[in-house]
Parts: sequence; structure tokens; C-alpha cells
Amino acid sequence: MTPELPFSLTLGAITFLLTAIWGSPFIEVLRRLHVGKQIRESGPQTHLVKTGTPTMGGILILVPVVLITLGLNLARLVEGQIQLTGSSILLPLFVLLSFGILGGIDDIEGVRGLRERGEGIRARTKFAAQFVLALMVALVMAFLGGGFQNANGVYVPFFPTFVEIPPLLWIPIAVVAIVGASNAVNFTDGLDGLSGIITASAFAAYGVIAHLQGQTFLVQFSFIMVGACFGFLWYNAHPAQMFMGDVGSLALGAALGTVALMTGQWLLLPVIAIIPVAEVVSVILQIGYVRLTHGQRLFRMAPIHHHFELLGWSETQVVQRFWLVGILASMLGVALALLR
Repeated sequence: MTPELPFSLTLGAITFLLTAIWGSPFIEVLRRLHVGKQIRESGPQTHLVKTGTPTMGGILILVPVVLITLGLNLARLVEGQIQLTGSSILLPLFVLLSFGILGGIDDIEGVRGLRERGEGIRARTKFAAQFVLALMVALVMAFLGGGFQNANGVYVPFFPTFVEIPPLLWIPIAVVAIVGASNAVNFTDGLDGLSGIITASAFAAYGVIAHLQGQTFLVQFSFIMVGACFGFLWYNAHPAQMFMGDVGSLALGAALGTVALMTGQWLLLPVIAIIPVAEVVSVILQIGYVRLTHGQRLFRMAPIHHHFELLGWSETQVVQRFWLVGILASMLGVALALLR
């Protein structure tokens, strides 16, 4: 075993500890600031008891990830060992922060009740901001790609070589991957522990894939993300002491999409992130079916985790069963990445 993988796993464990340690005082700060979640009345009635639970818990994930990642790069800079492959993880870090800020603005407006109960900034405004941020990232990877060894192309299962894609085609693919993953994880964030455990599994899978490719620094970033998600889950497990909020879900999804692009294994993203994909597809299908049938519903409620709740599954049953599917999908994704 190469020393880089044990170091990356250790970083994940350290991140978990740091996240878990400052979680309790952070929750107290959120309570004192009255940063409580406003539950939408259109959702399941059983969720109304969660009204007032501290939200914006995604900050608990972002802060240790940023500090540890920047600390690692600063240490290499001091030692004169900074490399393009090392500085390249600043890109997913930028994605994490920028989408986190966007989500934070959305959360604040939702808490302040500037629009409908439980709603933040307008969907079109949020989507436009996501598009601009994703386009910036795609352009950097496409034209400043010295440290992104697998950008501008894709690995295809059962195909022996890396397939390069022209920038004019790859850029829109990258934008769709980042924005799509961001919104997919956002839709998944509706039950205690669901989005955190699903994204942690996905980052672990891409951490293994990056290790197989020799992308040492991307491995470190991925497992730092896993550790931070696990630390957050310490407080988000049912019954949740705090919610992730858009500051976490938008950031995690966008960072996951960026990591997938950097490994060149973005074709496997719908497999590895099968639960978030199913969530966003269920919303699209529900909206389309309602419009086509003038009011009839395909699911009892969308996103699909609410559908299973209304079928009689408990919240913990939905989370645990979705997690089982997510782990198996991550394992399958890694297996497909090995096929050449």
C-alpha cells in the first residue's frame, strides 16, 4: 500500500474529530442567532415538528475542509513542494466555498421569511448563479488544465484509452455535471442524515478512483470531505440536532461533480450518486406528469424520499435503505472504473 492512501484516510479521521468537536458549540451559536429551519407546509405533516431546528449546518462541513485543505497546501508551499496537481485541489475548494456562499444566502433569506414559508431566493436566480459559477470552473479546467490530468475528456468502461473531448463540447458537459450534481444533492437533503451519508459514500468512491489514478491530492480532498460529512452526521442523525441547509447541500453536490470531472470518470456519476439522481429525476417526472395530466401525480410526493414516507416507511427506514443502495452503487461505480 502506498503511503499516500493511509495519510489520506488519516486526514479523513482528523477532519471527523475536528468537525465533531466544534459541532455542539456551533449548534448553540445557531440557536442563539435564531437560525431555525422553516418547514414548508406543502411537505409531509410529520416534518412540521422539526420547525425551528437550527439550519445552515453545512458550515460545520465547510470550515474544517477549507482549513485543512489550505493548511496542506500552505505546508507544501513553505517546503517548496507545491505542484500543479496539489494546487489543483484549490479548484474544488473554490467550488465548495462559492456554492456554499450561494446556499448560505438562500438559507438566510429562508430563515428571515422574505418569501414563502421555508423558501429562500428565487429558483431562477439561484440556477443562474449556479450556471455562472459552474461555467467559470469549466473554463478553468478546459483552458488552464495543467494540473487537471483527466479534464477535457472521459474514461468509458470497457474502453482501453482515455477519450479526449473538444473544449466546446466538454465545457457544457462540465457545467451540466456541476449544476446537476449540486441540485441533485440539494433535493436529497430532506431527511435526517440522508444527504450527508449519501455524499460521504460518493466522495469515498471517487477517493478510491483518484487513488487508482495516482491523483494523490484529490484523494486527500475526497477523504477530507468524507470525514467532514461523518462529523456533521454525528449531529444530523435522527432526530437531527441541526440541518445541513443549502449552504451544505449545494456546496457538496457541486464539489462532487467537480471531483468527478477531475477524475475523468463523470460518466459514472449517475451510478455512484444514484440516490441524488433518483431524487432529481423524481421531481422532474412529477412536474412533467402533473402538467400533462392537469393535476394528477405520478408519486405521492416528490422528491422520492417523501413518496416512500407516505407509503408508510419511517424516516430512518428510508435513510437506511437509501444508504444501502448508495453504498452498493458506489461499489459498482468503482468496479466499472477498473474495467478497461
